[in-house]
Amino acid sequence: MTTIDTRSDYRTRAVRLWLLAAAAMIFLTLVVGGATRLTESGLSITEWKPVTGVLPPLSDSQWQAEFTKYRAIPQYRELNSGMSLDRFKVIFWWEWSHRLLARTTGAVFLAPFLFFLWRGWIPPKLKTRLWTIFFAGAALGAVGWWMVSSGLAGSNRVSVSQYRLAFHLTLATAIYAAILWTAQQLSSQRPAGAPARLRIVALMLPLLLIVQIYLGALVAGLDAGLAYNTWPLIDGALVPEAARLWFIAPAWRNLFENVLTVQFDHRMVAYAIWLVAMFHANDAWRAGRETSGALIVAGAVTLQAALGIVTLLNQAPLPLALAHQMLAILTLTVAIMHAERLSHLESFKLPRAVPAGQGA
Repeated sequence: MTTIDTRSDYRTRAVRLWLLAAAAMIFLTLVVGGATRLTESGLSITEWKPVTGVLPPLSDSQWQAEFTKYRAIPQYRELNSGMSLDRFKVIFWWEWSHRLLARTTGAVFLAPFLFFLWRGWIPPKLKTRLWTIFFAGAALGAVGWWMVSSGLAGSNRVSVSQYRLAFHLTLATAIYAAILWTAQQLSSQRPAGAPARLRIVALMLPLLLIVQIYLGALVAGLDAGLAYNTWPLIDGALVPEAARLWFIAPAWRNLFENVLTVQFDHRMVAYAIWLVAMFHANDAWRAGRETSGALIVAGAVTLQAALGIVTLLNQAPLPLALAHQMLAILTLTVAIMHAERLSHLESFKLPRAVPAGQGA
């Protein structure tokens, strides 16, 4: 199996650190994005200005102009009627910070990438993947505006569409996962001879966690964490009545629009992930392969499930809800790192030396 000695190859080390920095920026953007959603701040900026939007309002008249635009949308009229300018500034700064972080993340990814291409440090196979990640990130910005536009003037909504919110978050999470996996491929020393079942289940866990993050976004988009605040029972039973789970027609809409069904699905997938993580940890221990990594993943999954229960029982207060979202990404992080170490996919070997100007 081809591996990289990062101690002797500063090119590999530089590229890996760049990817980890980009992943850290995405993580921070996800956290601020979660806070923006939980504070109902996402509709405070009613226009998409990819370039000029970098600058916030700098004068009283500019602030008043932004506030006037916000007062024209349904969220202000139905939820925040009578809001003061100072209160508006609070939600504006959350959304502006989220957009600024997203733009900065794009720059953190693109500028070093172009430099490494110019220096010839990126092999063709890796180059294709990284360009794909970059364009996915560019698309994410457009998806973000598509999401925000669902709650602006002309709609009857006071928040963004849960469909678009879940797609936006899941795409961002997938990009984060791809960058982290790629960074790990530049350094991993994989254990030899790991059983196939161990590798397959390790790869299943990040995929299940991404599905769970998608379901969590639906919960957030519907404010489903404010309902059915009991555990282990939900709606008075371990499994609610079918008539309550499937009353919307056509039936598939219940998976996305029925608060009870969405929260029930989120719980059930959480239980499934916990069982898979426990099974995997036991399997790793018995096989003597990557036991510590499997135990860390199992511990993170357990902690995340416990925090989710506490958050639910307390009707999702901001600190707990935000901590739950942060821990979800951290759990995904350790699951990706563990799965990549167990995988038998070939790692990338960077070229030792290419004359400047011949690699782009």
